[in-house]
Amino acid sequence: MTCQRQSHGFAVGVHLSRLLVLLLAGVPMSLAGAAEDPHSYANISEFRAIHASLDLSADFQTQQLSGYVDLTMTRLDDAATELKLDTRDLAVAKVELQRAPALDLPRTVGEGKADSRSARPIPLKFKLGPVDATLGAPLQITLPAKFDAKTFVVRIQYQTSPGASGLQWLTPAQTAGKQQPYMYSQSQAIHARSWIPLQDTPAVRLTYDAHIRTPPNLLAVMSAENAVDTPRNGDYRFRMPQAIPSYLFALGVGDLTFKAIGPRTGVYAEKVIVDAAAHEFADVESMVIACEQLFGPYRWGRYDMLILPPSYMWGGMENPRLTFLTPTAIAGDRSLVSLIAHELAHSWSGNLVTNASWASIWLNEGFTTYLERRIVEALYGPDRRAMEDVLGLQSVKRDIANFTQRGELQFTKLNVDLRGRDPDDSFSDIPYEKGRLFIGFLESRLGRPKLDAFLRDYFDHFAFQSVNTGDFVSYLETYLLTQPGIHITKAEVDEWMNGTGLPSTAVLPTSNAFVQVDTQRTEWLQGKRSAQQLETAKWSTQQWLNFLDNLPHDLTAARLTELDTTFKLTAATNNEIAHSWLLDAIRAGYAPAWPRLEQFLTTIGRRKLVKDLYEELLKTPDGKARATAIYAKARPLYQVPLAQQLDAMLRQN
Repeated sequence: MTCQRQSHGFAVGVHLSRLLVLLLAGVPMSLAGAAEDPHSYANISEFRAIHASLDLSADFQTQQLSGYVDLTMTRLDDAATELKLDTRDLAVAKVELQRAPALDLPRTVGEGKADSRSARPIPLKFKLGPVDATLGAPLQITLPAKFDAKTFVVRIQYQTSPGASGLQWLTPAQTAGKQQPYMYSQSQAIHARSWIPLQDTPAVRLTYDAHIRTPPNLLAVMSAENAVDTPRNGDYRFRMPQAIPSYLFALGVGDLTFKAIGPRTGVYAEKVIVDAAAHEFADVESMVIACEQLFGPYRWGRYDMLILPPSYMWGGMENPRLTFLTPTAIAGDRSLVSLIAHELAHSWSGNLVTNASWASIWLNEGFTTYLERRIVEALYGPDRRAMEDVLGLQSVKRDIANFTQRGELQFTKLNVDLRGRDPDDSFSDIPYEKGRLFIGFLESRLGRPKLDAFLRDYFDHFAFQSVNTGDFVSYLETYLLTQPGIHITKAEVDEWMNGTGLPSTAVLPTSNAFVQVDTQRTEWLQGKRSAQQLETAKWSTQQWLNFLDNLPHDLTAARLTELDTTFKLTAATNNEIAHSWLLDAIRAGYAPAWPRLEQFLTTIGRRKLVKDLYEELLKTPDGKARATAIYAKARPLYQVPLAQQLDAMLRQN
């Protein structure tokens, strides 16, 4: 975290200059004439935020953040007089028009020509609109009559709710160290509005600085410049000089220790796990170098990681400069580090070039999954990459089957329509794995050298911009016109973007390492081998996942007993393997796994690892009773969005 203590006026001047540079350079302000984001109330075609200055205090007793944010706004429509921002469960106390150098604010009668830095702020009329269960409530701010400034600063004083969907407050007992409380944010997809009133849409990018106050025995870190040697005193300042979308605003507060991995990489974690985390992710510096060699320079300064408590809902969150990670990825053998490769790859696809709305999320996740696999291939070889690709293919096929069964095949498109849907509820492997397969399709037609050149050009061309699927397709078509001999038709691209399921042009991966696994599984199922005769001594985590994920759903408890007696799978400490095994156990009614199932669900909050276990339990009356009993104990651990999803699931069954 930076120790720079710049004045507010200086910050405004810097960001005004930055805006002028962007405009004069002809960088497209694609949002100015774009349609509004269906997941945001913000009137971004009329006003645009370009900088946020946060001043917040974290109160662990009330589980609230309180303070203010100064939003530097630029007016795009001269006739616009009402600014609309996104909020969710925020208590807004006051809104003011701030005085600052270089801002053309009207003077009140008798004010004369006093220095604007010493002039009093102007109170503004505001109201919170009707509350929507998904979108929250709009904050509508009325600007003064005859106010015609092109750029201005609005200060909003507010307080978060103890149940803010984007904040997780943990007691000491819910942490790894068991000594101090912990708080972390999760702003994606539309949860930034629950802890900052702002234009909560990925279409808008802005810089920020922050002043965060915490209890003096805790350390605060953000998705910004973090000084690794900052003193722990409860008073922290941050600066994020690159413009980012709101979903990448991130804050963590806890009893944290830092350990360096490389010259520009390191890990923040509670003391009891920091060494294990640093060992697990020791290859991160090599990953950064590999990605730079493939796709251009890393443009964010440092790449550090924050290891969160087990309640964290996601595997990882690509918050720039400080990736947030689940501790479930710490397997001890670095077998799950593809998660890190994924979050690092977001530094190019997602953070550098961002989907302008959640309907185009494949631009973030599909590109990133492809880059992730290239990093894995560069560091661990083509066999490891092939296994990861096949597991991804199996996963996306399961999602396609589930959407088809529910009559929601439209959600298997890349260019998906999410109007009226909560982006969190629509999350699946479609944008990840179908998106990766699309980039693989391009590679099959362009060849790898030309694809890599195209990706580098794409990242350079749209650097620090937000784009949608149409922007990408137009850029691809323009590029292809300069590449004689490349045979890709508009119809083929349209099938990928707007067709359901997997297109016929998909290049499906195979894995030689899985062939012998599949053969042994078949022979065991047919009774030609006993469990003890399975040759598993050299199996990787990926091979075990392939074996377990593809067992028949009607397998008996007796067959699982044989596997468990031989391989002690109920006691597996690798969380991915344990998850796959527990799914098999639920389907087979394998009672010896019930204590492990309860322990798993009451100590891990990662959605990928828990949601489908509940879904499987709810398919039978006995399972529903077990799910209800376990959930009553586990719910306080889970992040608000996951708890809300599981609440709805249990109500419907």
